[in-house]
Amino acid sequence: MASAIEVADLVVHRGARPVLHGLSCTIPEGSVTGLLGPSGSGKTTLMRAIVGVQVVKSGTVTVLGRPAGDAQLRKQIGYLTQAPSVYADLTVRENARYFAALYGLSASEADAAVRDVGLAAAAGQLVGNLSGGQRSRASLACAVVGRPKVLILDEPTVGQDPVLRDELWAQFRDMAQAGSTLVVSSHVMDEANRCDRLLLIREGALIADDTPAAVKAAAGTDDLDQAFLTLIRRQEPAVPGPRAGESASEVPA
Repeated sequence: MASAIEVADLVVHRGARPVLHGLSCTIPEGSVTGLLGPSGSGKTTLMRAIVGVQVVKSGTVTVLGRPAGDAQLRKQIGYLTQAPSVYADLTVRENARYFAALYGLSASEADAAVRDVGLAAAAGQLVGNLSGGQRSRASLACAVVGRPKVLILDEPTVGQDPVLRDELWAQFRDMAQAGSTLVVSSHVMDEANRCDRLLLIREGALIADDTPAAVKAAAGTDDLDQAFLTLIRRQEPAVPGPRAGESASEVPA
């Protein structure tokens, strides 16, 4: 399968603090890749680097054969940030139609995107009057309206009820089957099972890059939560025990 995204030896610093440590991965076309890890692990930084809005210290990110951030990629990448990226003083419908117009798309295509994220009943409401979960869905409608070839979704299902989460994931799968490449960050492990591949990140380093089944097999468990914990603990340095003739209190700290 051809690759849509290639990350090679990516290093990102925030001030003097390293955030990503020479991270490398390849994301296949037409796949749904889950990006998982604790808060502060570097997930959002990696996503920003793929979109092309992150300053990098070294390494390369290639998207659809072009350097990340290339002007020709702008209409081929959709990006949903954690914070809603829509205009609070416009209605849901007006927001979607505005972003659709940027892609040269019709009002009916914008309205279809609003329906797809479950906001048809709220299409005429001002975004500023919506709940947090509804605002996230309004942002999602604007991100998917152009049917981008690459879609980067940072925590797209936070604050959504289980039924809507299931419907959104069905939409993500449909988009992948139609040829789009999706990268979806999440803290919810049951969502990880819906992905084709998983990237598990901890403290800026990649500790797993495989299918959900292979990640669980490598950890010797059928539970992804436990698999993640097992893989993390394997990365932690062992604490030395007392040598022969030495008490525990004498072991160097």
